[in-house]
Amino acid sequence: MNWDQVSGNWKQMKGKVREKWGQLTDDDLDVIAGKRDQLVGRVQERYGVQKDIAERQVKEWEKTLH
Repeated sequence: MNWDQVSGNWKQMKGKVREKWGQLTDDDLDVIAGKRDQLVGRVQERYGVQKDIAERQVKEWEKTLH
């Protein structure tokens, strides 16, 4: 699944994002609104990790989507 599909189905994807990153709030998910860079930034902020680590986590999560 490419990121355009994730973005287009964001309402359905919120649950999967929440499963992976439970510390993200509903407000975070609304701000992210299907934007990959916003997701990386929020993961970085909420989990206190460096950008490259957040980027890697999002990339690995993308691979799990079918």
